[in-house]
Amino acid sequence: MENQKYPNSSNDEGKCPFNHGQEKQKDDEGTTIVEGNHDSSSQNSSAAKCPVMHGGNTSNKASVKDWWPNALNLDILHQHDTKTNPLGEDFDYYEELKKLDIAALKEDMHALMTDSQDWWPADWGHYGGLMIRLSWHSAGSYRISDGRGGGGAGNLRFAPLNSWPDNVSLDKAKRLLWPIKKKYGNKVSWADLMVLAGTIAYENMGLKTYGFAFGRKDIWSPEIDTYWGAEKEWLAPSDERYTNVDDPSTMENPLAAVQMGLIYVNPEGVNGKQNPLKTAAHIRETFARMAMNDEETVALTAGGHTVGKTHGNGDASILGAAPEAAGFEDQGLGWKNPSNTGKGRYTVTSGLEGAWTTNPTKWDNGFFQMLFNHDWEPRKSPAGAWQWEPINIKEEDRPVDVEDANIRHNPMMTDADMAMKMDPIYREISLKFMNDQEYFSETFAKAWFKLTHRDMGPKVRYFGTDVPQEDLIWQDPIPAGNTNYDVAAAKQKIAESGLSVSEMVATAWDSARTFRGSDMRGGANGARIRLAPQKDWEGNEPQRLAHVLSVLEPIAAECGMSIADAIVLAGSLGVEKAAKAAGFDITVPFAAGRGDATDEMTDADSFAPLEPLADGYRNFSKKDYVVSAEELMLDRTQLMGLTAPEMTVLVGGMRMLGTNYGDTKHGVFTDKIGTLSNDFFVNLTDMANTWIPKDKGLYEICDRNTGAVKWTATRMDLVFGSNSILRSYAEVYAQDDSKEKFVKDFVKAWVKVMNADRFDLSLN
Repeated sequence: MENQKYPNSSNDEGKCPFNHGQEKQKDDEGTTIVEGNHDSSSQNSSAAKCPVMHGGNTSNKASVKDWWPNALNLDILHQHDTKTNPLGEDFDYYEELKKLDIAALKEDMHALMTDSQDWWPADWGHYGGLMIRLSWHSAGSYRISDGRGGGGAGNLRFAPLNSWPDNVSLDKAKRLLWPIKKKYGNKVSWADLMVLAGTIAYENMGLKTYGFAFGRKDIWSPEIDTYWGAEKEWLAPSDERYTNVDDPSTMENPLAAVQMGLIYVNPEGVNGKQNPLKTAAHIRETFARMAMNDEETVALTAGGHTVGKTHGNGDASILGAAPEAAGFEDQGLGWKNPSNTGKGRYTVTSGLEGAWTTNPTKWDNGFFQMLFNHDWEPRKSPAGAWQWEPINIKEEDRPVDVEDANIRHNPMMTDADMAMKMDPIYREISLKFMNDQEYFSETFAKAWFKLTHRDMGPKVRYFGTDVPQEDLIWQDPIPAGNTNYDVAAAKQKIAESGLSVSEMVATAWDSARTFRGSDMRGGANGARIRLAPQKDWEGNEPQRLAHVLSVLEPIAAECGMSIADAIVLAGSLGVEKAAKAAGFDITVPFAAGRGDATDEMTDADSFAPLEPLADGYRNFSKKDYVVSAEELMLDRTQLMGLTAPEMTVLVGGMRMLGTNYGDTKHGVFTDKIGTLSNDFFVNLTDMANTWIPKDKGLYEICDRNTGAVKWTATRMDLVFGSNSILRSYAEVYAQDDSKEKFVKDFVKAWVKVMNADRFDLSLN
């Protein structure tokens, strides 16, 4: 893996790290003209008066947020609309995978590693280092805090990731894979292919890999929900995302990388200043936020740098624009290097220059041997980047030139590499690896598998001939559940248990709401709500939860069902009872078969980030946050895979079912609690009311004529009347002819939430 450092001076992208649309400016007459990939003739005032709307649907400058910055932006709930998918709604990737000749694909991938192409020749005739970096940087953006990032969706194809400073030259790696993607078509996704490339590269260079699983589905537009940081320029100083840069734990959540545009840490040191011990502290925090422990961190650092090289033999400031800003003639390729050939020994990527080992195309113990058998000192690369080079080294230990084997160069180490030697904990692990190559190889292979599969979710989503049989704790294993029991009898026992509608519905919701579509973790399957840490989360109301579980657990044992099934069945029963009270006799679809996880199957520490710190569906917020309550509600909605209309109907229904945290009455616009009516929307839109702001984000809804207080509300309630888009949905459900539609839509959305993690159903 090669960490990247790419100067801002090569183009003007530093104005906005996300390259939203096109930059605009005024001509001499004050008319707006558009700069971007236009013919040069359009860059004048007469062209600016063209009646065709230039960039009207793509330019961030034309958005509602530019006119009204405080408006709630619902775009994250629409980002993967089916209209963007060229494969159509009926396309089933898992069915296509069944047609894939995996052996033939792997054979073609192995051939690619040494089948050099003239337009982008491989270092030493082997693309291994480049392909490993492609896989690593595709997967390495994952962070455990919100499950976003990672290689599970092929997001590296799109901005901003395709143009990150850390991803220089990976545009070439993707193009090298194109002939293979073209050959196998829809039978292999870009997401799978980009991650597979690194695994095959390691195999080709001698590593016995741990395995590989297909099953990553491509997206077709950028994931705009992912927050990469507030900086307005690439590689802004780390201080901007830390309260105190000397304390790595103060990095802003949910971020994991130390600077905008990097995957992990700055290879030159914190803020470009060499200090391996300080860098070690940042590495430890960064890798922990990506779900890696110290041993995995050392294995990945050393294993990533056992092969390949860094590139900095030239002037980085002369490189052309990144892919997203490059001209039409570049066809999506970026960072054009006009110096000499711009390739091979003249490649400029990170600015650092050199290989880490004597044999950079072979899996061996060379990284540790090089690191510990030499003394190192800081020097500058030809591109001016700080790196470490050996003070004394034998000629035969120096790696050969990428083009001419008769020429040898000094190896180099980054500040992160030196941290593996100088940090006491990392040093001990490194020496253990150096003295036991087999253990190092096995540890790295498992860590690499974890890195590249972490965001795929449970093993049931894995496909292929190389899927490991072992269950790993980070896969959140769940035993198979029983489906052979009398659901009707179980439902009757729950109905006679004395649990209220609100108790049943709230508990089922709390169990299911942890699901994150970002990394396919959480959800009701496994019933981990009864285990640490979930049983003690404030938002789960531990006292109420313990009571409900004490009632459901003996029923589950008596009926031969899992507790996970009992929790969901109880919630569905509560919805049915509330619908019947509203005059609608409806059966909530229920799919048996959930299993019950145990403490031994649960990595409690890794589940901590799944804790709901706010949940608009239950009108809960653990404390006041800088981010507004309604934005937190959107974030949870997107993670759960819900649409804006589904969010609307669920919130309105949950209020009527009396599921508010702490049994508060905020937003409960009805006198028929426990009845699945559309009263929330009817009374929200009733112009006989006035809405009066009170303290701490609360509001009173008063009778317009008498001034009498009728209800109280939070921002999470009133946003459905104040936001124009959400109000349009609320008005549909408030209509006199929408009572039945409301109930049916609520049930459909409810079932979607309860089954979000039932991959055993969706993949069959």
